[in-house]
Amino acid sequence: MIEIEVQNETHQTQSRIRFAAVPRIGEGLRLREPDGMWASYDVIDVWYQKAEFGDVWMPYLHVRVTPGEMVGTLEADDPYSDDYAARGYEQGYASMGGGH
Repeated sequence: MIEIEVQNETHQTQSRIRFAAVPRIGEGLRLREPDGMWASYDVIDVWYQKAEFGDVWMPYLHVRVTPGEMVGTLEADDPYSDDYAARGYEQGYASMGGGH
């Protein structure tokens, strides 16, 4: 297991997590949000720094929440937002489906 420092751009936090392999840029991770719910994050940067001991290089990850993952926020459920309309809803009206 490799212990990697994960720097979360979305919440401006840092944590150390154990991985079996170092994730690559563009891969997705599931991380626990501060409210306890799980969310998808994208790896946006991976770099290595020399450790304080020996000739060892430690990996670091920089992650950001995956676009569209913050669905539970007030902005995403606002019927007048562009995101709400893009998901197939009209401005504040529901679709009945089938013929009219």
